[in-house]
Amino acid sequence: MDEEYKSGASPDQDKSDRITLPASVASSGTLDRLVDTARDYARSAASENTLKAYAKDWEHFARWCRMKGTEPLPPSPEMIGLYLADLASGSGPSPALSVSTIDRRLSGLAWNYAQRDLTLDRKNRHIATVLAGIKRKHARPPVQKEAILAEDILAMVATLPFDLRGLRDRAILLLGYAGGLRRSEIVSLDVHKDDTPDSGGWIELFDMGALLTLNAKTGWREVEIGRGSRDQTCPVHALEQWLHFAKIDFGPVFVGTSRDGKRASETRLNDKHVARLIKRTVLDSSIRSERPEKERLALFSGHSLRAGLASSAEVDERYVQKQLGHASAEMTRRYQRRRDRFRVNLTKAAGL
Repeated sequence: MDEEYKSGASPDQDKSDRITLPASVASSGTLDRLVDTARDYARSAASENTLKAYAKDWEHFARWCRMKGTEPLPPSPEMIGLYLADLASGSGPSPALSVSTIDRRLSGLAWNYAQRDLTLDRKNRHIATVLAGIKRKHARPPVQKEAILAEDILAMVATLPFDLRGLRDRAILLLGYAGGLRRSEIVSLDVHKDDTPDSGGWIELFDMGALLTLNAKTGWREVEIGRGSRDQTCPVHALEQWLHFAKIDFGPVFVGTSRDGKRASETRLNDKHVARLIKRTVLDSSIRSERPEKERLALFSGHSLRAGLASSAEVDERYVQKQLGHASAEMTRRYQRRRDRFRVNLTKAAGL
């Protein structure tokens, strides 16, 4: 049995740690340092959340193989086809998984095999035809989180107090909404470039607004956030207020606060704080109050901020696409929950 499989070690850690000099090359202090540098880069090849998901995908598949009396190595298209079928149909207490989750599991397996210098051919008929059948039979339109619209975000920030914690959370909501930011992008911001090793970008403040330089999911991009029509709802003013009263001039922009909400710490917030903040202020502001509380909580997530900007900003679509960092207009349209779908009437244009 493969040692990596027996030990349960994470393949991303194993492979990066085993980066060494070729046997034909003589070792030296300089080359040894480069090996260490290469290992660091290898560990940064994917985000921490992605690596955790891929590790769980492998653990689940390895456990499934063990229960079926087989091995996960080397890759067997026939067994993986059966595994996908089992995921789609559900077995015993395990519920059937969605098509998107099954597709993600398959990507996780392909990545894990690649880390072991093995290739999983997703086009093999035992995999491709089973997956195509699953998609044909079980595929459903994607379930989208509800957009937080302009009137919603105003109601949400109105529930926040004006202590230090309230100033921070107000800046998070307004900045995330106006910038169409992912929650990970919000909390990864630093005050200046290169302030911290784990920085995901930095901010620059101008008379006209704020410029955010982000190292995001799709690469580097700049996000312009202009000043609002009044201070009470201006994301840039909210950011300035937080930085001023929290006395933050270096390092992470959004950090924790003391229990009494009067002092800022030096610890960067986790992106889960943004999700919890959204759900809490949705409840406190009585948004969609006609629905049960559990249903209201399920309607909104961090992506609701991005969907809100895409749905509310009545400007040329290309500007929204640029702000959100989407590679295609089609992706931007997926975020638009309320757009004038029949503004262009091709039926009449075609003479009918």
